[in-house]
Amino acid sequence: MKPEQFVQSLLFTVSVAALIANPAQGAEISQRSELREKRDISQLKQPSVLSQLDSQQAVPVTGVQVNSTAQGVEIILQTPLGEQLQVKPKSEGNTYIAEISNAQLRLPSGETFRQEKPVAGIAEITVNNQNANTILVTVRGEGSLPQVELFDSDEGLIFGLMTTASVPPTQPERQPVTEPAPPEQPESQTQPQPPSAEADQPIELVVTGDRDDDYNALNATTGTRTDTPLRDIPQSIQVIPRRVIEDQQVIRLDEALNNISNVIAGGFDTSSEARYTIRGFDDAPILIDGFRQYGFAEVPETANLERVEILKGPASILYGEIQPGGIINAVTKKPLAEPFYEAEVQFGNYGLIRPRIDLSGPLSDDPSVLYRLNFSYLNNESFRGFDQNFEQFFVAPVLAWKLGENTDFTIDVQYSNRRRPFDAGLVASGDRVVDVKRDRIINEPDDYIERTFVSTGYSLEHRFSDNWTLRSGFRYATTRVYSDKLTIPTGFDETTGIVDRVYALDDFYSDDYSLQSNVVGKFATGGIKHTLLFGLDLNRTNSSTFSQSNFFTPSQLDIFNPVYGATPRTALDVLLIDRESITDRLGIYLQDELAFFDNLKLLAGIRYETVEQQITNRASLFYPGGDTSQFNDAWTPRVGIVYQPLKEVSLYASYSQSFNPNIDSFDVNGNPLQPEQGEGYEVGVKTELLQGKLSATLSYFDITKQNVATPDLNFPGLGISVATGEQRSRGIELDVSGQILPGWNIIAAYAYTDAEVTADNNIPVGNRLSGVPRHSASLWTTYEIQSGNLQGLGFGVGLNYIGEREGDLENSFGLDSYFLTNAAIFYRRDNWRFGLNFKNIFDVDYITGVPFSRTSGIYPAEPFSVIGSVSVQF
Repeated sequence: MKPEQFVQSLLFTVSVAALIANPAQGAEISQRSELREKRDISQLKQPSVLSQLDSQQAVPVTGVQVNSTAQGVEIILQTPLGEQLQVKPKSEGNTYIAEISNAQLRLPSGETFRQEKPVAGIAEITVNNQNANTILVTVRGEGSLPQVELFDSDEGLIFGLMTTASVPPTQPERQPVTEPAPPEQPESQTQPQPPSAEADQPIELVVTGDRDDDYNALNATTGTRTDTPLRDIPQSIQVIPRRVIEDQQVIRLDEALNNISNVIAGGFDTSSEARYTIRGFDDAPILIDGFRQYGFAEVPETANLERVEILKGPASILYGEIQPGGIINAVTKKPLAEPFYEAEVQFGNYGLIRPRIDLSGPLSDDPSVLYRLNFSYLNNESFRGFDQNFEQFFVAPVLAWKLGENTDFTIDVQYSNRRRPFDAGLVASGDRVVDVKRDRIINEPDDYIERTFVSTGYSLEHRFSDNWTLRSGFRYATTRVYSDKLTIPTGFDETTGIVDRVYALDDFYSDDYSLQSNVVGKFATGGIKHTLLFGLDLNRTNSSTFSQSNFFTPSQLDIFNPVYGATPRTALDVLLIDRESITDRLGIYLQDELAFFDNLKLLAGIRYETVEQQITNRASLFYPGGDTSQFNDAWTPRVGIVYQPLKEVSLYASYSQSFNPNIDSFDVNGNPLQPEQGEGYEVGVKTELLQGKLSATLSYFDITKQNVATPDLNFPGLGISVATGEQRSRGIELDVSGQILPGWNIIAAYAYTDAEVTADNNIPVGNRLSGVPRHSASLWTTYEIQSGNLQGLGFGVGLNYIGEREGDLENSFGLDSYFLTNAAIFYRRDNWRFGLNFKNIFDVDYITGVPFSRTSGIYPAEPFSVIGSVSVQF
């Protein structure tokens, strides 16, 4: 039997077993309850007093939380001003409706919260903004109207729900403020009914989005492909929520990733836009909604991002071919159940203009079909000496269908077209970067690069029961990178200041087909609870690389006294590369999350991966003609343990391996290099402080990678590679994010990294890895006034520090350290938001990115810039 047939048979068997599985078998789901300090509600204001409040001073509700209780379930509208909320209840059939006429919901996920079937007897809970000053809480019962009691506490306003499937308590947990059950409610529906079999099962705690505040995410799917809380995963996982992206007015992905420890952007030329270094290792993959991008990866458009998740360390078990430093997963916006419309325009110096729209809601009167549409356009001059602007057009429609109670189907499309100057950067002179103004370019002012990206796919989720779920997804992506005006530096005479250059044409494309399927099952064996994940990944990538130049008739440029256009573009008569490849990938993985006790958890898994590649090289300047092929496979394990001595503290340790075939790396003879192998150890502690409003992760890591592919220094910028042997990176990281006080948010990071060459035939052992600082740190904090005449006015300040770095593996030149200061001022009023951000306030001149060599990948960073924005939601 072929491996593909075996996988199909095994997946079908698991699916059938899930279909006939007893939903109640091992149906225990861990329930997290939190102690709360009850407020003396005798001081609660009466409605007659509340009605005197200024209707324009809407109380901000920053989070919605749904908890299980002994009586059923409770909804918490999180706000420090819960005692000021005015509630007007009513009912319509089986639906309870509460209108809060002096509040505004401010969530990072589109101002709407929706939860289906949080407990037996309740079909759906929805919380959304009815208008600029009114929140609507809707609870739809299953067959009967829920009983509701209203409470006040330090957490906010609490709706206690009890259904006919719940057992009524002998005494209430909190003293009720009021009993808003409508008078028209039938008496029979207020009487408690005997508990159902389903009600005997524990209820799962559901937390929306970022829970207590917009900066603190407690859940992410990237670490396990399940809904496991971050505190229960034995690996460092960081999240950049939508609110951070908005507050910092992030336009490029690298700006957002500056908030996370040990993540360094590669740069901005053809090969570097989607290039990132994590924990010292280059080329960390970028995923979009869990799908790995192969071929010529695209940088996700931030206008379409809900959040960004970063998994640190080796994780080949879940995602196949990756670098051992970690991965970046861009999570896109999904359709919302309630109508949501947002428009924004950003503007700034260097001619920046960036309008965008975000629309979502039911497609028609049928609530089972939802849509979302994101659109953005960008036009911006370069601070470098180029003739043309950076221009981008992006659109992303999404449709979601609810195909019955247990099946969800979503289809999406993304289209992006970007044209911008091609930037060859600067060159090194001596042991430093050449000393010229940051707007100096060493290529031609009319050089450009154009990228077109199209992606479409579907995701399907079917819930056989509360404990077994089948997920499947498919994605097709095509990318083309093209330019017939490129000027590539090939050498630099440090004595004369002359840069040797060649004119070139690049035409690259890739077609990528990916299929992912997995089954998640929750059950128990004795006293041990399991979350089992079994999955299959299939991928095919077709790619083509074509490049021509005038290699034997180069042009020259005096970097200190440049005269552009002095040498006309001659015929591009030398073929540098003409290669086509077909790559097939198959991955099978099995993972189990075991909970021995509430405070002791084990994560174990293994993956089998095969990669087969067929390569056709046509005879060119550097590659002989002919066909080559390679086949690689590997088993990659992962194991980790979490111990929680306190509810708020998790101690963890883990070991994992990575596997990364060098499918795009070739030696001077056109032969692919052997696969890279990596392994990593990590220990750390995770904490949830201030009643879970602030999260912190402190970790120590030690990662080793063998058979590393790096550019051949004898052929700079031409895509020819050699293996440098072994590299190791180890260090300490600290990441903190969340809410310190109401309105005061923070995200901060620090990293110490010792990344060096440990074995090589050419590079001296002990040399530091290029572009990796020993010390780096970041801080971003905002405060928004919560009440009074200035309510909605906010301020932000940010700091970024990057220490000294080596410019190449030979450590022949260095990059200076730099310290940046950023700031922001913003104002929210009703459904309007105004923002003004100041970046690099002190106009620091520094080098960003991770260089390829002394003549490639050395990029001056942006000077002081200002970005303003106006947005409205309606």
